[in-house]
Amino acid sequence: MGKANADISAFFEGLDHPVRVLDIGCGQGRDALPIARRGHAVLGIDISPAGIEAMLAAALAEGLPVTGQVADIRDVRIDGTFDILLINRTLHMLDRKDRTAVLSHMLGHVAANGWLLLLDERSNMPGFRSVVEADPADWSIDRQKGGLLFAQRQPDG
Repeated sequence: MGKANADISAFFEGLDHPVRVLDIGCGQGRDALPIARRGHAVLGIDISPAGIEAMLAAALAEGLPVTGQVADIRDVRIDGTFDILLINRTLHMLDRKDRTAVLSHMLGHVAANGWLLLLDERSNMPGFRSVVEADPADWSIDRQKGGLLFAQRQPDG
């Protein structure tokens, strides 16, 4: 699983209320489990049945608010919106067309005032920023450095 990313951990440490998190490419729960330990509800999506099974078993053992769905992120069906869309080093596994299509689709699942927390290959970041800027919703880029992009969706209106 590896260690949780320091920027992601710091972001969640700064929250003062529980949120709903959509973790795309969650694997075995490297991010989902620590986030849930802070009291946030997490839906993890991953193509690996073994990864989802391991994440859910760990969550069940600790009584954490984590659910999981085995699906290909290129055609997954997700209901509702989330306060935070987390995509940590997943999109680089797709070709360029699919990377941008998946990100564009997933942005539609972020609630007003919600956040995109995106980490990926540095070379992919300009394209991801373009997708965020082209989205029909209004986004404010909070932080972009190297392979990290944090953006907040502005209130509708």
